[in-house]
Amino acid sequence: MAATSAAKKLIKIDVSSDTVCPWCFVGKKNLDKAIAASNHIYEFEIRWHPFFLNPSAPKEGVNKRDYYIQKFGSRSEGIFARMTEVFNGLGLQYTISGLTGNTLDSHRLIYFAGQQGLDKQHNLVEELCLGYFTQGKYIGDRDFLLECASKVGVQGTAEFLQDPNNGLKEINGKHELSGGQPPEAFVRAFQAAAN
Repeated sequence: MAATSAAKKLIKIDVSSDTVCPWCFVGKKNLDKAIAASNHIYEFEIRWHPFFLNPSAPKEGVNKRDYYIQKFGSRSEGIFARMTEVFNGLGLQYTISGLTGNTLDSHRLIYFAGQQGLDKQHNLVEELCLGYFTQGKYIGDRDFLLECASKVGVQGTAEFLQDPNNGLKEINGKHELSGGQPPEAFVRAFQAAAN
């Protein structure tokens, strides 16, 4: 009888992210690449947690371009150009169109998706960010949230979001990375965490 290979080491990853943070999405895309390059060695368990870049952002949403110009002033055009370049490098087209605003409902929905499976949660983050960053969808739009949840198979979303108290919880390892790290940085962190 041939010896079986050793079980894969489990790497648990907790991600704190805001759904309107472009560098958070870049980090997610690079994390996905690192996982794809390492999933023959490791098993992965990814949990998403909320981080609010602007907790007082208006629920009704404001013009994204105008908001960034107001926030970053003369640096905003350079920021737009840089994000366009970074997204192009990921095979995506960055857009500054649409609205930005309060992300609480998106975080509540991400929490709810996690209750139905961490893969659903991870896939939901992807759908939300693709819509917001590449299609100009508003992260606070209930229909957009429901559409994303439906795409990844999250059940009972409309009912869950109906109660504004659902999904409000506290949240919070070993190695911390921030922002849009390259895939190699994640692979090094996987190796360190496995030891």
